[in-house]
Amino acid sequence: MHQTITPSVEDNRAAIAPDVEPKGRVAILTADQVEDTEFFYPYYRFWEAGYQVDVLTPTGEGFTGYKGLPLRTGTRPIEGAQAQDYDALFVPGGLAPGELRKNEAALDFVREFAATGRPVAALCHGPQVLISAGLAEGRRMTSWRDVAPEVRAAGATYVDEPAVEDGQFITARKPGDMPVQMHRLLEVLDERREQNDNKENA
Repeated sequence: MHQTITPSVEDNRAAIAPDVEPKGRVAILTADQVEDTEFFYPYYRFWEAGYQVDVLTPTGEGFTGYKGLPLRTGTRPIEGAQAQDYDALFVPGGLAPGELRKNEAALDFVREFAATGRPVAALCHGPQVLISAGLAEGRRMTSWRDVAPEVRAAGATYVDEPAVEDGQFITARKPGDMPVQMHRLLEVLDERREQNDNKENA
């Protein structure tokens, strides 16, 4: 007997938080046409590690990745987001950074977050947002190879390595670099939590 299957309205890509110790809250800044892998890999890794993730988009609505993978829930508008609410900021690549760098609310948020001194990670084309926010000059950075001339023109030193750390900034070149970048970023977050705990217990 033929059975009609009604499509579910559930967003099957929205993360379900594991039963682990809550560690904090991070922001992923993105838009339509983000490189799918570059969004979903860190998104799930943060949740797995115990971080709540707020996905900040220009409209506050869901988005569809460059290869067609959508996220429909768990997003909020960049406008009104408070930098001090987050322990880290992640900017994935694809075509989304090209839109974000033209969005003043996005650039203001990135500048405000950088002023907190907390970790900022950008991947592939993501450093374009840092460049447009005026945060690249004098830094050691990496990016997708096609963005390297922009990095240099912004006064940064381009380094062709999987993950480049300069102060609070951790940049990476491509999807294959994400295990190195995310490993270091989560290490930095754990180090910061330990330092804060030690200060509170001193």
